Amino acid sequence: MGIFDRFRRKKKAQEAQPASLEAQTDKLDDGLISLDEFEEWEQEQLSYKFEQGLKKSRDKFQQDINALMSRYRTVDEDFFEALEEVLISADVGFNTVMELTEELRREAQLKNITETSDLRETIVEKMVEIYERNGDASDEMTINEDGLTVVLMVGVNGVGKTTSIGKLAHKYTQEGKKVMLAAGDTFRAGAINQLQVWGDRVGVDVIKQAEGSDPAAVMFDAVNAAKKRGADILFCDTAGRLQNKGNLMNELSKIKKVIQKVVPEAPHEVLLVLDATTGQNALSQAKAFKEVTDVSGIILSKLDGTAKGGIVLAIKNELGIPVKFVGLGEQLDDLQPFDAENYVYGLFADMIQESDMLEEKLEEDKDDQ
Repeated sequence: MGIFDRFRRKKKAQEAQPASLEAQTDKLDDGLISLDEFEEWEQEQLSYKFEQGLKKSRDKFQQDINALMSRYRTVDEDFFEALEEVLISADVGFNTVMELTEELRREAQLKNITETSDLRETIVEKMVEIYERNGDASDEMTINEDGLTVVLMVGVNGVGKTTSIGKLAHKYTQEGKKVMLAAGDTFRAGAINQLQVWGDRVGVDVIKQAEGSDPAAVMFDAVNAAKKRGADILFCDTAGRLQNKGNLMNELSKIKKVIQKVVPEAPHEVLLVLDATTGQNALSQAKAFKEVTDVSGIILSKLDGTAKGGIVLAIKNELGIPVKFVGLGEQLDDLQPFDAENYVYGLFADMIQESDMLEEKLEEDKDDQ
């Protein structure tokens, strides 16, 4: 089944009358739907969230692609050069764009594609392929099922790190996990209080000390408290001082050492929070943090606020770091696990309709002849 066929199924499912989570759970409990049907409904809801959250990027991207295909009807070098410009302007990243267009050239030659409109689906397929094949690291969160999971959260100030911690705490609390937070950013004024507000909002304990305290001491207290209280997950906030890499590297190294005294295999994840609206600057931050510590995954916040959603591909392809969560809105449940196909669906959902209309027109033209 081609990718547009899979997208059509998603679109058709979404157009059906939506049901609430509570209603679907009741149906499952009453035996009115199977577990497979419930999980399929959950996937449809996730696809819908990606479609809504990526509206700005989709509108801009598809407007540019449509304009490109109106201007260039024939697949030639001028078309590929113009396509490169469109993709670079969407923050897909220079190296990724070169790789993508080179593969499209080969595909067009192999399949003897001469009209640009026939390349639409291939462009989408190649974007999914490039994301999924680069880097062996999993998009899934590493959860220690036999004990405490420790997650270090890193990122510069202002990217939505504290908000992401709060939303993750909400997500895992809703899934039945006991979550605790560690206020390790003792440097920034107001950071501890901000985390406490989130802790109160989602109903989880926050381990903290006074501003200016040693972050490693806070983490040591937090890990011990989390073990003692039987917590499943501990999310640890850290200072976002990237200006002095040496100091940050030493601080994070010290934090890891004190955590490992209590939980030897920790941290299980080091998640870097990036602001999607900053585009290529986010890619630069990711490169810098990768030099400072072992980043295991990315949280891309505010993806709904940018028209340049291609940054996801650039991060994975050029750094080999998987995007684990994306921010698709301001609600508590709008921080969603990343899914490559849903992401590309969110970027190209409207293109399916255009593709269908084009096919219908071609059929009509054939009938008229």
